[in-house]
Amino acid sequence: MSKNNLPKVIIYTDGACAKNPGAGGYGAILMFKKQNGEVVEKRLSRGFSMTTNNRMELLAVIEALNSLKKPCEVQLYSDSKYVTEAINQKWLEGWINKNWKLNSKNPVKNIDLWKKYIEASKIHTIEFIWVKGHNSNKYNELCDKLAVEARSCANLETDTGFK
Repeated sequence: MSKNNLPKVIIYTDGACAKNPGAGGYGAILMFKKQNGEVVEKRLSRGFSMTTNNRMELLAVIEALNSLKKPCEVQLYSDSKYVTEAINQKWLEGWINKNWKLNSKNPVKNIDLWKKYIEASKIHTIEFIWVKGHNSNKYNELCDKLAVEARSCANLETDTGFK
């Protein structure tokens, strides 16, 4: 349990695309302690026929959060500055306040997923931590492997939000 009596969960996420855009996938690993002290690890991954790396980075976060059954204190590790800085630098708040427009007046990319992130994150306390990708971080490397394997599968799904 954490300071605020919420269960503590550590999440690592990664997204991958063969080409950008192209076939893509995401990987996520969730770790938490059961009441008996046993550490449980859950792995998630999925592949799509046509998408972008940023969409997969963000979808990994969304799917990991959606897999939690109750409010949690989450430490979320990602090698995506797109995701971590959107939260930590308050870009997401600014996009919402500007009706999903950038300073250039162009629309924000991936609005569909950012809205899903907002819903998925509402009940949790989340700390986003950026990690350097491909730098011997065990769980980041495992997430990358899951994402690459997912994008390489036969019968990839359609990313209906990709335009």
